[in-house]
Amino acid sequence: MISAPIHNEYSPDLVSHPGATLQEVLEDRGITQADLAERMGRPKKTINELVMGKAAFTPETALQLERVLGVPASFWNNLETNYRAHLAAERDRTELEAHGQWLQSLPLTQMINLGWIKRFSERTTQVQELLQFFGVASKEQWTKVYAEPQAAFRRSAKFETDAKSLACWLRKGAIEAQRLSCAEYDRTRFRSALSDARRLSREPIGSAIPTLVQLFAQSGVALVLVPQLKKLPVSGATQWVSTSCALIQLSFRYKTDDHFWFTLFHEAGHILLHGKRLVFLEGDSHDGDEEHEANKFAADMLIPATAYRKLRVAKRFSKPNLEHFAQQIGIAPGIVVGRLQHDGALPHTHCNDLKESYDWEALVDSLSQR
Repeated sequence: MISAPIHNEYSPDLVSHPGATLQEVLEDRGITQADLAERMGRPKKTINELVMGKAAFTPETALQLERVLGVPASFWNNLETNYRAHLAAERDRTELEAHGQWLQSLPLTQMINLGWIKRFSERTTQVQELLQFFGVASKEQWTKVYAEPQAAFRRSAKFETDAKSLACWLRKGAIEAQRLSCAEYDRTRFRSALSDARRLSREPIGSAIPTLVQLFAQSGVALVLVPQLKKLPVSGATQWVSTSCALIQLSFRYKTDDHFWFTLFHEAGHILLHGKRLVFLEGDSHDGDEEHEANKFAADMLIPATAYRKLRVAKRFSKPNLEHFAQQIGIAPGIVVGRLQHDGALPHTHCNDLKESYDWEALVDSLSQR
C-alpha cells in the first residue's frame, strides 16, 4: 500500500515582544522612557519592564500609548496577542517534543497507510496530529482517557493484546460512529432490526452492510467496520459512545460469513443484555458470564433453539439438507455449518463450500465509491 504524502508545516522561529517595537518608536521620535512615563502617568520602572518584555501590554496600556504616541491601541493589542500566542506555541512545542517515545510506541505507519491520520516530517507536528485524532490535549490526558479505563476492562475480560493498538482501533470506531446519524437508542426497535438483519445474511454482503448500518442507526446503534491493526486479535467490540447511542465495531479479522454474523449478533447481545458503562472486546477469549450470555443470545437469535435441536437429533448434515434448513429459518447456510462445526457435530473439513468468503478490501473500496 502506498504511504500517505508527507506534510510540512512552517512557523516562524522568532517573534519579538511588543516592547521591542515600542523602543523603536521611542527612538524614532526622540522620546526617552522617562518622558513616556511622565506623559502616561506611569512609573519609569513599569515603562522599562514593557520595553524589556517583562510586562504585558494591557488594553489600558494600549489606549494610553494611542493617546501619547498616536499609534492605534489595536496595533499594540495585536502585537501582544501574537506574542503571547507565540510563547504558548513554543511551550507547547517543547512539551510535544517530550512525547517522542509515546509517538514511537503507536502503530503510526499502519494508521497512515489506512488513511486514519496524515504523515508529517516534523515530529512535533506528527504528535499534534495524533493528539487531534484522539481528541485530547496532551499525552497525559491520553493516558487518563484511554490507557487507564482500557486497563480496567481488559483485566476484567482477561483479554491480552497490544494496549496502544487497541486504543487506536477503538478511537477510530468512535470517530466513524460520530459520522453516522443515529436516532436515540430504542431497545424494541433494535430487537426488531436484528430480526431483519438475520434475513440479510442471505444477501450479498456488499448490499447487506449499508442496509444493516441504516437499520441499526434508526434504533440508536452505530455499526462500523474498522480494519484490525497488527498485534490486535480483535474481531469486534461494543461500547456506548453516549447515553443514547451504542456502538458495534467489527474488524476484518475473519473472512467467512459464519464468523461475521455470529460476531455481529454477539455484540448486539451485549447491548441488549448488559450495562452501558462496560466495554466488551471479542478475541480468542470468551471468559465471563456476560460473554457466555452474549454467545447464547447470538446462537439462539440466528438459529432458534427448537429448530437447532431437531436438526441435531435428525443428524441429516448433507449439503442439500443444510441448505434447505437454512432457507426454512431464513439465514445463510454458512451460519448453520459454522454452528455445527463449533459444537462438534460436523467436522471442520465438511461443507465449507456452503460458507461465503468475504474480500474485505474489495468490499471497503466498493462501499467508499457509493
